[in-house]
Amino acid sequence: MATECNGSKIPEVKFTKLFINGNFVDAVSGKTLETVDPRTGEVIATVAAGDKEDVDLAVKAAREAFDHGKWPRMSAFERGRIMMKYADLVDQNVDELAALECLDAGKLLLFNKFFDIPIAANMLRYYAGAADKIHGETLKLAGEFQGYTLREPIGVVGHIIPWNFPTAMFFYKVAPALAAGCTMIVKPAEQTPLTALYFAHLAKQAGIPDGVLNVVTGYGHAAGAAITSHMDVDMVSFTGSTEVGKLVMEAAARSNLKPVSLELGGKSPLIICDDADVDMAVGLAQNAVFFNKGEICIAGSRVFVQEGIYDEFVRRIAESSKKIVVGDPFQPHVNQGPQVDRKQFEKVLSYIDHGTREGATLLAGGKPCSEKGFYIEPTVFADVEDDMLIAKDEIFGPVMSIMKFKTIDEAIERANNTRYGLAAGVVTKDINIANRVSRSIRAGVVWINCYLVLENLPFGGYKMSGFGRDGGMQGLEKYFQTKSVVTPIYGSPWL
Repeated sequence: MATECNGSKIPEVKFTKLFINGNFVDAVSGKTLETVDPRTGEVIATVAAGDKEDVDLAVKAAREAFDHGKWPRMSAFERGRIMMKYADLVDQNVDELAALECLDAGKLLLFNKFFDIPIAANMLRYYAGAADKIHGETLKLAGEFQGYTLREPIGVVGHIIPWNFPTAMFFYKVAPALAAGCTMIVKPAEQTPLTALYFAHLAKQAGIPDGVLNVVTGYGHAAGAAITSHMDVDMVSFTGSTEVGKLVMEAAARSNLKPVSLELGGKSPLIICDDADVDMAVGLAQNAVFFNKGEICIAGSRVFVQEGIYDEFVRRIAESSKKIVVGDPFQPHVNQGPQVDRKQFEKVLSYIDHGTREGATLLAGGKPCSEKGFYIEPTVFADVEDDMLIAKDEIFGPVMSIMKFKTIDEAIERANNTRYGLAAGVVTKDINIANRVSRSIRAGVVWINCYLVLENLPFGGYKMSGFGRDGGMQGLEKYFQTKSVVTPIYGSPWL
């Protein structure tokens, strides 16, 4: 630890180079990028900016480790044992990792320390436990033949992770791929590269062989594009915007037709019924939208409230949102930190301006709240219409749009009237309504009287929110190929 900030420890940045074949190295070009502290807008560190040449080296190392190395060939039990050690190392370094994530991404220190990073370590343990329980099937075939299936690791995987949950998304992708026996190249977001490099360091300490886990920091149009179009990358897992997801899919198709898994944008509905407990509904809605300063793909940012409790809900949510403490995420009393960077800060403010100009009623927030850094007040709009920009576009910031509905049929229809389908929620005391809504909404996750619960669940989208699943046992599936093997029962029938 290096310095103090208002009584909180600020971590020293130890790892700023690319991690390729078990070593930290400079980019071939010598280029670097600046990573910025969103609390102040000041530069934290300069980090190596990898591009195609660096990706070529990382893929070569991963290819060698997969084709000739011991990771895919060691027993699944031994892979799991090493992953358990990796998880223990993450736990042992939780203080420094939590502070680093806070510094780089503006995420709350206490959340990082007590939830995000421990959950990531447990994700490693979850998949470590699954590693030796991966089996094929024995098949009864017609005639004098029998068959069986093998589930084999897919090969060299490219992981491209977003900036809103740098730790969680790192292990959502890396942990199951390791359990499957794959090797990989990880490209963290250029806004938040620091924890990924630290995790690379811990991976080597845990005993993961050189070349199995490589981290190439850099810009999406350079390092990310090189991964998605590389002929020796066998599969790509991407989390990010729908617009970039289309480019990833196009590049994968044009190169070697590699399969892709895409977890993309969302504009998730939260349906609050007349019979809901209003206190609970206000708390859930607030958490669904403002958690992680709204920088969350599953944010329940379209809040549909039934007309019987609409006025009371609007009044209560406005009062409650004004009590949210925005400030330095290192401080324990703070509820919301800064947006990740200036670009995102300005994007969110532009949507707030759209909302007021389109005629929505601004109930709370709507302004920046610091002379430096990227802080925005939690913002609540009421009387929002479905065709307003704030009701259609993914804002990725602390902006709530409240809409009134009469009947459940209407709420379902309007909730599904979006190009996205990542998540949804319903707040009701009626089990029939809960079941009906959860069956009717076209989304990958539906929460009933709760929100944001994801641990050990398969998670992904419908429609333009992508395809493929991260998390749960289903999160393993994309890292395997299935091979069928057929043998005669009584020797070859053609001899």
